[in-house]
Amino acid sequence: MLFPPSAPTVEQRAFYRAALADGVGRFLHPRRDTCPWCGSFRLEFLLQTGDLIQRKAGSFTLDRCADCRHVFQNPQLNEDGLAFYYRDFYDGFWEARAKEAFAGQQRAYRRRAEFVARHAAPRTWLDVGTGHGHFCETAAATFPGTAFDGLDRGDGVELAERQGRIRLGYRGLFPELAPTLADGYDMVSMQHYLEHSVVPQRELDAAARVVRPGGHLFIEVPDPECRYGRLLGRWWNPWFQPQHLHLVPLPNLRRYVEELGFTVIAEERCFFDGPLSLQTAAGLLMFNTAPPEDAPWRPVASTRLRTAVRVAALGAMAPLLIAAALADHLTRLLPPRARVTDAYRLLARKPV
Repeated sequence: MLFPPSAPTVEQRAFYRAALADGVGRFLHPRRDTCPWCGSFRLEFLLQTGDLIQRKAGSFTLDRCADCRHVFQNPQLNEDGLAFYYRDFYDGFWEARAKEAFAGQQRAYRRRAEFVARHAAPRTWLDVGTGHGHFCETAAATFPGTAFDGLDRGDGVELAERQGRIRLGYRGLFPELAPTLADGYDMVSMQHYLEHSVVPQRELDAAARVVRPGGHLFIEVPDPECRYGRLLGRWWNPWFQPQHLHLVPLPNLRRYVEELGFTVIAEERCFFDGPLSLQTAAGLLMFNTAPPEDAPWRPVASTRLRTAVRVAALGAMAPLLIAAALADHLTRLLPPRARVTDAYRLLARKPV
């Protein structure tokens, strides 16, 4: 998080200079007056923040529905905005960092696979939003007889197929590909995928089409009802602006899945990758207090003096990070019901 992966190229800087010449207002849809989940007009302002990860220009607002508690970005990124803010995150300038981050989540992948294994033994599995396929590679140890396929809109899914992490890779949008995959899989998983979706209901409808009768749907997403979300505000990492467009409360998701005909057979509140909320918040604060300037979307290139000042600032703030990590570690000693989890997962079965 703290250091850029490499120096930007002249071409990368030129692209962002041109893209930002007219400002960032063109990247947003008009603000909406109703909840995209239930249609209610009773909207509440939740928070406003910038891009705390890449620090690209722009300000983003999250609203919450006072009736169903759905949290959503308002106004929401349009297609040009999605392309701009996703550019150089999972591929391009930050590709190496993204691969390292995904590969480092094996503990979380194993726990998700073990959760499913307690209830189902699929022969075929489609992982939607698979990225570089690292979950499938890890889960294969828990499900040695399962054929794992992946779907994503980025080129990482093609890399995952070439490197053998998945059997087949589908590149594109899930709702558009769903008709060709209808009733094709015993298991469809969406792991930290729905929150990135423009219309999450459309993604769930597609999943209902692709899961064969008797098969299962597995979902894990950030929990917008997490107490740390209120305590830490914009520094709670799962708000993750501008990429997270929708954060669905557990009761809403359960109800919608059941309306599609599924039966929810297991659910639990959990951690995305362990109790790290305070440590991650401290890291974000440090990163934004003393950010690296040498990124293609930043107007000022790094110099030795700026680098030295930044390193000194990070050193001064290091005790904050250590204290936050210790506090997170101590929460492991709490009884399970007292722990503040940051995500939830559910498994649902489609009737035969």
